Amino acid sequence: MDKVERPNLHKKAPVEHIDYKDITRLGALVNPHARILGRRRTGFSAKAQRDLGTAVKRARFMALMPYIQH
Repeated sequence: MDKVERPNLHKKAPVEHIDYKDITRLGALVNPHARILGRRRTGFSAKAQRDLGTAVKRARFMALMPYIQH
């Protein structure tokens, strides 16, 4: 069976630092239900994925992003 080619969001716009104040970039890394996309979808390394989770959680706490979408 051939491997399915998935979109790699990290290679399209590589980031050195994931900032919790950059809502447009964080918004692209969560699904329509406001859940953080997995590593397979984002193409991030394990460390970058942990940083993404921390940034999204900080943005949610600061009320820059919603916890859930209605």
